[in-house]
Amino acid sequence: MKRTLLVEALLLLGLASLPAIGQALYLREEVSWHAPAVAKDEVLLEEALGWGDSLLWVDARPDAQFESEHIPGALLLNEDRWNELLPALLTTWGPEKKTVVYCSSQSCAASHDVARRLREEATLKDVYVLHGGWEAWLAAKK
Repeated sequence: MKRTLLVEALLLLGLASLPAIGQALYLREEVSWHAPAVAKDEVLLEEALGWGDSLLWVDARPDAQFESEHIPGALLLNEDRWNELLPALLTTWGPEKKTVVYCSSQSCAASHDVARRLREEATLKDVYVLHGGWEAWLAAKK
């Protein structure tokens, strides 16, 4: 009796797993099981690059990192020099522009803070954070 119950339970479990296994095999190229989720205020590099001339890059890293290397055409705007650097950014920005802020890694909070301030304090529209940060740019350029 116990053996029959065990066999039936295992059979039921196996049958219940078939749709999930089938979907995983069928869609294995469609879904990245290891990629972190993209937050609602973030944008993937490929999508941002598709915006072409309507894209404004903003580097939220410290001055020394920006001076060492940055995305071509990016403007520096970090928390340390916000009041000093914001006017130059606003003269470059236009309502047709989409602004993408990045910092040194996906875990870097500076890009999210600068993007939030651009939306709330400078009242800019279409402000995003680069998913994966500076490292995403470097990886794409290899």
